[in-house]
This record gives sequence, C-alpha cells and structure tokens, in this order.
Amino acid sequence: MYTLLPLVIILIAFWFLLIRPQQKRQAQLRALQSELSAGDDVMLSSGFLGTVTGSTDEYVLVEIADGVTVRVVRGAIGRVIPKDESLEPTVETEGDATVEPGSVDLSKSEDD
Repeated sequence: MYTLLPLVIILIAFWFLLIRPQQKRQAQLRALQSELSAGDDVMLSSGFLGTVTGSTDEYVLVEIADGVTVRVVRGAIGRVIPKDESLEPTVETEGDATVEPGSVDLSKSEDD
C-alpha cells in the first residue's frame, strides 16, 4: 500500500501542474474563437495578422492586406490583438539611421 503512495502523489502533481492548466488554456481559446466579431484584430496560428470581416459557424473571413481576404477555420485564430496594439508596421532604427520597412534591398550581399 505504501509503495503506491509516491506514485499516486506524482500523478496528482502531474495533473495539477501540467494537464489542468493546459485544459484551462484550451477552454479560453475556444471561448475566444467563438466570440469573434467583425472588426476584431487577430493573429492566425500561422503568424498572419489581420482583421475579421465576417464569420459563419465554422469559418472566419480575415482581411490580411488591403483587398485580400482569406477564409479560415475558427481554430486557426491564435489570439485576438487588443485594440491598443497596432497592426501597422513600425519604423525600425539601425544605429542613428532610420530604415523604412521594405526600403532595404536584400538581394545583393556585401560579398558581391
């Protein structure tokens, strides 16, 4: 009887430390995916950022660029981006120089 006690304690600890928190996260994600509405900024599980433009029971229409709308399953929504975060690209700085996104030509290397 006493030889099984450590095993039972390890299983209970495993349940509370790993399985239960994962189940809570999955339940929160399912709730988030079911409450999507037009205008929500979202990040897809693939990393694409976009804005929800419409939805059905199974699918969500996400605009990922001006005039580019994709239909994805609700499960592909990874998270909703809060309204205070921006989806617009930011200006990156490199030392004292300012580099605009897309202005650097990466096709030529310094060795050429």
